[in-house]
Amino acid sequence: MKGVYLFLANGFEETEALGTADVLKRGGIPVRMVSVHDDKYVTSSHNVIVIADMTYGEFRSTAEMSGTDANDVMIFPGGIPGSTNLAAKKDLMEIMQAHYAEGGTLAAICAAPSVVLGLLPDLSGKTMTCYEGFEGPLVEKGVKYSRNGVETDGRIITGRGPGLTLEFGFAILSFLKGKDAADEVRRGMML
Repeated sequence: MKGVYLFLANGFEETEALGTADVLKRGGIPVRMVSVHDDKYVTSSHNVIVIADMTYGEFRSTAEMSGTDANDVMIFPGGIPGSTNLAAKKDLMEIMQAHYAEGGTLAAICAAPSVVLGLLPDLSGKTMTCYEGFEGPLVEKGVKYSRNGVETDGRIITGRGPGLTLEFGFAILSFLKGKDAADEVRRGMML
C-alpha cells in the first residue's frame, strides 16, 4: 500500500491521532486520515468529532495496494474502544498484515500496539511498547516489552500513550525523513 495513512475508528484517542498527524504534516509527510466507517465523521473517546480525509470506501477505491516499501506507513492511534474497533475491522486487519508482509511499516500507540499489531502472526523478538496493562498479549507472542516512551524496531514503531504522542510522531518522521528533519520540526514547535 503506497503512502502514509492514519486510521480512525469511533473511540480513538484524539491526542494520539491529531498530534501524530500534525507532526508528520509539519515535516512534509502527506498523511491521510481514514475513517473506517461509512462517513468521514469519527467520534473520539472523549466525544470530539473529527472529520477524516476519506471514508474507508474511498480509501479502498483509491489506495495503491502494490509496490509497498518501508516508506509506506499504516498508523493506528490508541483509545478504547477505538483500538478494539480497528481490530474488529477484519478487512483492514488483513490489509495491515499484507502491508507488513510486503515490506510496509506499521506504527501504533497506546492500546493499539497490543490490540491491533498484536494480530500479526509473528512478533517474536520485536521490542515494543504500549499503554501499561496492555503488554500481556505482546509478551505472550514473544515481544520484548519496553517501558520506554517510543520504540522503533525495524518496520514497527510503537508509542506508550497520549503524553508521548509528539515523540511518537517524531519517531515516524525520523524513520521516513531522518533525524535532521524531525529535529527541524521539533525546533519549530519550540520543543
